[in-house]
Amino acid sequence: MSLQFWLTTLVVVASPGIGVVYTLAAGLSRGARASLVAAFGCTLGIVPHVAAALLGLAAILHASALAFAALKYAGVAYLLFLAWCALREGGALRVERVEDRRSDVRIVVDAILANVLNPKLSIFFVAFLPQFVSSGEARPLLRMLELSAAFMAATFVVFALYGVFAASVRDHVIARPRVLAWLRRSFAAAFGALAVRLALTEE
Repeated sequence: MSLQFWLTTLVVVASPGIGVVYTLAAGLSRGARASLVAAFGCTLGIVPHVAAALLGLAAILHASALAFAALKYAGVAYLLFLAWCALREGGALRVERVEDRRSDVRIVVDAILANVLNPKLSIFFVAFLPQFVSSGEARPLLRMLELSAAFMAATFVVFALYGVFAASVRDHVIARPRVLAWLRRSFAAAFGALAVRLALTEE
């Protein structure tokens, strides 16, 4: 895989977005384990978009304004729900003094849904991956799968680093109620801003 592919992938993955914000929030609120679970969930959330790109469903999504809008506003609604949960300190982002493994499934589900309900991700794979598949490629589908796997691996590693860093300062945060309240409002605002940005995106 080319250096250009890896550089582009790292820029895309490391840029603040839904997955980054969710993983940071999980690390700060529930600890290192939760941040890794969140990173894993966000990575799993990419799989449906890869499948859509490979099966041509993303092209249909791109061509149909109604389908694109339906998925987009479902994503907006879910981001607003995450903002509400962060603000009221509920759901998977509830702050725990002790790490609770029982919430792992909830964290994974929330992370997957946050990525699945982003229609721009499917279109991104249609526009991004084919650039790195040469016209003379003997097995283009296999090559696309390899590139997708590499992108997902990079996503998990980068998100995990974000989350573990957040978890490393967790004790300092939860010991200061004012800082904790400020962070909770900040994450709620971040999810709200992402919802607005998604709502304003065009195909």
